[in-house]
Amino acid sequence: MSLTDEDVREILRLIDESDLDELHIETENFVLHVSKGAGGAAPPTRTPERPEEPRSEPSSDGAHTIDSPMLGTFYRAERPGADPFVDVGTEVEPDTIVAIIEVMKMMNSVPAGITGTIAEVCCDNASLVEYGQPLFRVDPK
Repeated sequence: MSLTDEDVREILRLIDESDLDELHIETENFVLHVSKGAGGAAPPTRTPERPEEPRSEPSSDGAHTIDSPMLGTFYRAERPGADPFVDVGTEVEPDTIVAIIEVMKMMNSVPAGITGTIAEVCCDNASLVEYGQPLFRVDPK
């Protein structure tokens, strides 16, 4: 995937208008790292590391969470008006797609990563989610 000049301007505008100090996007085809800083500041001395995938830890009731793997807009269905990928009571396998997170017009599928039953939907459709934020609670099998 290549970025146009307009894409880069839009990314910089979003960073400038947000509270973010740094943005790192990595896909199979490209890596983009943008950070705010004082003009002329030296670049970081170490290469940014790719964050670990969010881990699902069981809660006191034994349920696990499916956490957001990135910052973006959370969608429960593949298009407006379509049925959600999953709902409370839906049985899921590790590769079951449970949601989409949109980042800069790129749609990223979110797999369940666990076998079980959806117990709770933790986010509203079309809401902004952050890295590691719980999206769903799952009762494991």
